Amino acid sequence: MLTHQPPCPTSDSAGRQGAVIVSAHPEQGWSLLSDGTIVFDDTGELLPDGRVVDPHRAVGPPVVAA
Repeated sequence: MLTHQPPCPTSDSAGRQGAVIVSAHPEQGWSLLSDGTIVFDDTGELLPDGRVVDPHRAVGPPVVAA
C-alpha cells in the first residue's frame, strides 16, 4: 500500500506488527494498517486475504502495581 524504503512488513510476515496506521477510525473501533490489515480495538484483526485473527488481549483482571 505504501511505497517507501524500507517497505513495511507484509501481513503474512513474522514482523507484521511493524506496519503503521494509515487511516484511524477510533469512533468506530478500527484502524487500517499500511499492509492492508484492519485492526480492531479489541485486538482482533482482519487480514487482507480475508483471514481473521481472534482478539489476543490479556484475559483476567488488570494487574495493579503496588
